[in-house]
Amino acid sequence: MPEFTMPKTYDPQATEQRLYDWWEAQGYFQPEQQIESGLADPNLPPFVITMPPPNITGALHLGHALTAALQDLMIRYHRMKGHPTLWLPGSDHASIATHAVIERGLKQRQLDNLLQEIGFPLPEGKAGLSRQDLGREWFMKLGWAWKRHYGSIITEQHRRLGASCDWRRERFTLDEGLSRAVRTAFVRLYERGLIYRGEFVNWCPTCVTAVSDLEVEYEDTTGTLWTVRYFLEGGGYIEVATTRPETILGDTAVAVHPDDERYQHLIGRTAILPVLGRRIPIIADEYVDPAFGTGAVKVTPGHDPSDYEVGKRHELPMINILNRDGTLNEEAGPYAGLDRYEARQAMVRDLEAAGQLIRRQPHTHALGHCQRCHTVVEPMLSAQWFVRIQPLAEAALQAVRNGRIRIVPERFAKIYYNWLENIRDWCISRQLWWGHRIPVWYCDDCGEQWAALEDPTACRQCRSTNIRQDEDILDTWFSSGLWPFSTLGWPDDTEDLRRFYPNSVRETGYDILFFWVAREIMLGLAMLDEVPYRLVYLHGLIRNEKGDKVSKSMPDAQKYDPLYAIEEYGADALRYALVTGSTPGMDTRLSPKRIEAARNFANKLWNAARFVISNLNGFGFEGSGFQVEPATFEPSNLELADRWILSRLSGLTANVNRLLENYQYGEAGRQIHDFLWGEYCDWFLEMAKLRLYGDDAAAKATAQQVLTYVLERTLRLLHPFMPFVTEEIWQNLMQEAGGKKQEAGDGYPPEALMVARWPEEAGLADAQAEAQMGLIMDIVHAIRNARAEYDVPPGRRIAALVSAGEQTPLLREQQAILVSLARLDEARLQIAPALEVAEKAVTLVVGGVTVHLPLAGMVDLEAERARLSGELAQTVQRIARAEALLANPGFTGHAPAEVVQRERDKLAELQAQREKLEAQLQSLTV
Repeated sequence: MPEFTMPKTYDPQATEQRLYDWWEAQGYFQPEQQIESGLADPNLPPFVITMPPPNITGALHLGHALTAALQDLMIRYHRMKGHPTLWLPGSDHASIATHAVIERGLKQRQLDNLLQEIGFPLPEGKAGLSRQDLGREWFMKLGWAWKRHYGSIITEQHRRLGASCDWRRERFTLDEGLSRAVRTAFVRLYERGLIYRGEFVNWCPTCVTAVSDLEVEYEDTTGTLWTVRYFLEGGGYIEVATTRPETILGDTAVAVHPDDERYQHLIGRTAILPVLGRRIPIIADEYVDPAFGTGAVKVTPGHDPSDYEVGKRHELPMINILNRDGTLNEEAGPYAGLDRYEARQAMVRDLEAAGQLIRRQPHTHALGHCQRCHTVVEPMLSAQWFVRIQPLAEAALQAVRNGRIRIVPERFAKIYYNWLENIRDWCISRQLWWGHRIPVWYCDDCGEQWAALEDPTACRQCRSTNIRQDEDILDTWFSSGLWPFSTLGWPDDTEDLRRFYPNSVRETGYDILFFWVAREIMLGLAMLDEVPYRLVYLHGLIRNEKGDKVSKSMPDAQKYDPLYAIEEYGADALRYALVTGSTPGMDTRLSPKRIEAARNFANKLWNAARFVISNLNGFGFEGSGFQVEPATFEPSNLELADRWILSRLSGLTANVNRLLENYQYGEAGRQIHDFLWGEYCDWFLEMAKLRLYGDDAAAKATAQQVLTYVLERTLRLLHPFMPFVTEEIWQNLMQEAGGKKQEAGDGYPPEALMVARWPEEAGLADAQAEAQMGLIMDIVHAIRNARAEYDVPPGRRIAALVSAGEQTPLLREQQAILVSLARLDEARLQIAPALEVAEKAVTLVVGGVTVHLPLAGMVDLEAERARLSGELAQTVQRIARAEALLANPGFTGHAPAEVVQRERDKLAELQAQREKLEAQLQSLTV
């Protein structure tokens, strides 16, 4: 036999890239190659995931790694089940987010290298740059340079994670094909009357763009409620309350409830606006809450969504007092040019000086912040493009209600329904440059406005060439909403579109159920009259040890780069820790200790596999095409341990299949771990050593066969979770089992674990074997615990007297296992239906079996009594001190409650320890 050369330790850095390159070169990631090679059944439905495209704002973090790990698990599982699989990768241009990071980089002069790369003439002596310094054309070139840089990093990170994507199909949301899809979708919605021009939006002064309702995050904020007196024309006054005094400058009415008797006599009168002196009416409207403030409210249609609706009902003037950057415009009179918060302070001072500021009081209210930059947004008038969303939302609601799409976990379906039932029209225009420019043109001669798939050269109405395109771009989520089909060639009728749409699943975080998933469903139905996928699987968020959500914008975001964890622990460890630490829809706190534990699991598996493979000695398998099926097991050759482990494997296989089909990926991974570590490695390997090192050739062959079969089948189950270490072990197993070693330069055999068939339950369940072996394991556990309690050295073998009753034949048959695993002295082991024990012994009762462990053989009785007496004396002293402390009113009355409780808990533990020591001493008394 050739020398055994499987490395002693597993080295992820020397393994992962090599295996990934080989998998990719073999075409295993490509559905066409899978079918051509006979690795996939063309009659089975393809399993398809279009990767949620990460933003190109920076490198991936651990949240993206969880997404990749879960999706790769799904893909590998279905590939092994024989389905043609397609995992289509890509990335998102992320207009607002990318603008923010690029503009920040320009301001800090951190992007000079990229500017030089695109040939931009860098100004000398200028501390910072803005996008206006570049202009639209140069800024777009910079965006593409940014994409080339971070897009390559994102791709490399996914490869390092083991993502088995078809990289030939990689897409980007600004690619030419996807851009054509965006235009097509826009024009179709426009021509259906579902895109229109609106005028009231949420405005971010920092991003300098409109943002949709979903991009506004509301936070409870403690501010001030100011009560202001408005004088009335002809005498008198009315008082209103506001949290934004600067918006008084945009007031066009004061409103009261029509049934509020306090103000009945004032309805129809005219108030005089403070500072500006503008005359505004007092109107009645049922939207006013008489219990809020004074019961009279200022109406600012240009800066409050509710007031905007009031303004439309009463045909009030609409006044905008803000510039795009959050400063006040000429409508603000003497406050023009001031920042909004500076204007607020100035207005308060002037109202106070005029005697019109009546009172101020603390007030907590929900304040909207920009999701991207966290700036407080301003509701304001601004001409924008909107999608008339109700018809689309109704179709998306029905798709989930009628079961065409399933959401996991199911509780999120209710949230989905609630959101779509209360949805407002979607603002889709952004005042930015990086993105899909809105395909609407205007004629400056005849005023015609139209949407077009191709750039026009003249007005479609009057044929004038004096036309211009809308300056705004589309919301990123508009193009992302087309992702499941735009990536497959739509609007063309491509082979990919016909074969791979609908996709199989949308796996993503629950935090973008509305941002993205709902819009994918709406747009998929609107464009193709078909749902984009059959299942929505929502994972939770990854949080750090403090509970903060991990994101690219964190100050220490680099710490959460998956590549750091991969370099330290390997990709398998990171993937396994992420998947098994997650539950659908629940957040996860990830600590380095969890990843370290997963690395230890990989090492444990490697060491166990190396032991098994090193003991095969070319046993009975021909070539690299390893086949050991259950039918090849000769029942008469199988010992109890064999039947037990095969039955446990059978149960594990059934459970893992059930869990994976029910999307309980974390629990499936945990059960595989518990089987491999707790049953195969810790128990069966130790039992099998008796035969591997024995003289019975037939028994040794059976042990080799079962060891190998169970290991190989479990590697298949674990592969989607930990693809690299399982593949590397499997290749070593194939080579050794075939009785030959791969020579240098031969490459791998054509078979690979990642395309091996997925295990199904093989009919090896054996309840009797599990019960019998369970009894033996319980007896070993009990003896081991007694040894530990009496501090028996591991190398010392001890006597045991076993009264086994009806289990006597079983325990005598399995005596070698008891001797080996419990470290018993075979010469002083007696197993009988009933035994009389005269000497002092530890008595253990396990499942109807009584085990007596003579103390004289376990410990030096005199020394042990002395040791226990000393421990007891120390414990009694500590109890006395604890009782005295708790009896002191000065301590119990003044110390924090948790400190007092901690001392009480400590006393209870000491008292329990005293009882245990007293019982042990009593057992040693002759």
